[in-house]
Amino acid sequence: MPDGSPADRAQFRAMSESTQEDWAKIAACAVPFNRDLPNRVLAHLKLLDGDFGGFSVDRLTHSLQSATLAHRDGMDEEYVVCALLHDIGDTLASTSHADIGAAILKPFVSDANHWMLAQHGIFQGYYFFHHLGLDRDMREQFRGHPHFEYTARFCHRHDQNAFDPKYDAMPLEAFKPMVQRVMARPKRSIYMPAE
Repeated sequence: MPDGSPADRAQFRAMSESTQEDWAKIAACAVPFNRDLPNRVLAHLKLLDGDFGGFSVDRLTHSLQSATLAHRDGMDEEYVVCALLHDIGDTLASTSHADIGAAILKPFVSDANHWMLAQHGIFQGYYFFHHLGLDRDMREQFRGHPHFEYTARFCHRHDQNAFDPKYDAMPLEAFKPMVQRVMARPKRSIYMPAE
């Protein structure tokens, strides 16, 4: 995406030299860039297409099934978007993928949904860790946390059961408007003035 002529850009070589005028130019460029974030996130999600990793469905299909299950279960749009993007980190950080989805959505979702995203990898382990010689009850370290049951329910109803090659998942296009609405404006960010 072009940023116009050099005159439309900040001129500092170090942030310590920056001016309010520089930051006004940067902020003006940030508006369309930030508005396009949902499209960049969805483009990255598409990288999961065709990546089976040994599973019966590819990772994009798993994500679509998870979101479809949540949608058909009557969950709100924010939760559905979390279900759609919960494994988006698989391509960048397969051993800490939950952290990626949680980081992407943190500014846009509730504390409960953020915590669910961040911890779902451990909670999902209840269904398979014992097959790998790991403690399937690893999630018990969080027992008593306000979002424990919420996260356990997500894994049980909308994650561990989303690997069915015959399930009629909604297409990615059906979720695009939801992603755009959820990510339209951050609820919190270090770049937002305190209210």
